[in-house]
Amino acid sequence: MTLNYQDVMTADLSSLTDVSAAWKKMGERFGELKTAYETNVQGVLGNGNWQGLAYGAQQQYASATAFEYGAAKKEALAVASLLTDAHTELTRLQKAVKDLVHDAEKKDYKVDSSGKATYVGYDNLSEQEKYALHHDPDYPRLQADAREKAQGWTDEIAKAVKAVDEADQSVKRALTRATSDGSTDGIGIGGFNAQAEGDLAKAGKPEPKATKPDGWVAEGESDASGPGTGTSATGPDAAAGKLAEAEAHADLGRASAEGSLTNGPMKLAGEAEAYVGAKASAAGGITNEGIRGEAGAFAGAEASAKGTADAGPVGVYGRAETKAGAEAGINAGVGLEGVQAGAEAFAGAKAGAGGGADIGGIGAGATVEGWAGIGAEAEATFGKGADGKWHIGAKTGVAVGLGGEVGFEVTVDPGKIADTAGDAANAIGDAAGAVGDAAGAFGSAVGGLF
Repeated sequence: MTLNYQDVMTADLSSLTDVSAAWKKMGERFGELKTAYETNVQGVLGNGNWQGLAYGAQQQYASATAFEYGAAKKEALAVASLLTDAHTELTRLQKAVKDLVHDAEKKDYKVDSSGKATYVGYDNLSEQEKYALHHDPDYPRLQADAREKAQGWTDEIAKAVKAVDEADQSVKRALTRATSDGSTDGIGIGGFNAQAEGDLAKAGKPEPKATKPDGWVAEGESDASGPGTGTSATGPDAAAGKLAEAEAHADLGRASAEGSLTNGPMKLAGEAEAYVGAKASAAGGITNEGIRGEAGAFAGAEASAKGTADAGPVGVYGRAETKAGAEAGINAGVGLEGVQAGAEAFAGAKAGAGGGADIGGIGAGATVEGWAGIGAEAEATFGKGADGKWHIGAKTGVAVGLGGEVGFEVTVDPGKIADTAGDAANAIGDAAGAVGDAAGAFGSAVGGLF
């Protein structure tokens, strides 16, 4: 959350010193516990009277426990130091904002609750003085000057508020890092942080911007939302040939991200998304392009990731997905862009992967899923997808306890085929031209001999 002017002006920072003292006391107590544990547990059991595999296992875990006591001390003392630094820095920056406001008010500028300054010096004039001022030829210039100076105060105050917010974000980063254990020492990842940094200037630095090799162009975006609920319904629409469609969802959370790296003919791309919640939908329609109908429902959690790597006309792709919950669906359609039919019902957990290769716009691959639950699915596809490619494929699966699904897929990308053909034609034309030039040069050389 970004701090605003009102947040900065009303914040009470005094509690930071009390909290810092509590964390310091807790850190010292963890140190005492570590000493007591090493003396009264490890020391006693390690007197040589107990031997064997059980003793070895106990000592291994006892060492990890002792380590975590020490790591807890390090983490707690680091947090105490960070809170002390935070109190010092935030108090200094908050005072800078308040001093600016005080200086502005001394010069007859009023600062409102949003941090905007307005000149109010004329309000203190008598009615006679106001009348004379309003009829002064320089009055428009004086007003413009007052507005310009007011904007200057507003900008300076906004800049000072931003400095407080940036410091606050720095404290947040530092505290998050201090209390996050990413190492495998002690009991492993997720324990106390034995490398916690207590210097705010070091621990609060922003993440360094990722660098990339020269020539690579990076693009990407991400989105996250939840929790939330909603419904929608449209139709019938005779003009569009749509009978009706409806959707309802109750989301605990959803997130997605995608990005790419491009360097000439080389392109790496990837997408990932995750969802937790429940959703249901139904739709149907008849148009001059065909007939379609589908319905489905899902409750649980799902996540997927996919990526591609292309070098000119040759590429490879892969994807992975996992799902836990219950779902059911049915779909059927026939039209100018293909035929599709399928049905599924499942309760349990799934994990699957797919991969394949693409050459000049024609791709082939396979899919496989492992199921733990009860369900069955069958689907056959021949049609044009949202990505503009034609898809041909089939898959079938069943599980009563443990089971799975296998399938195949073939894709045809008309656009890429056309581009590949065009590139090939250009290459052939260039080669033919080069041969012609060489033949002409050879003929000239031979003619020069006679």
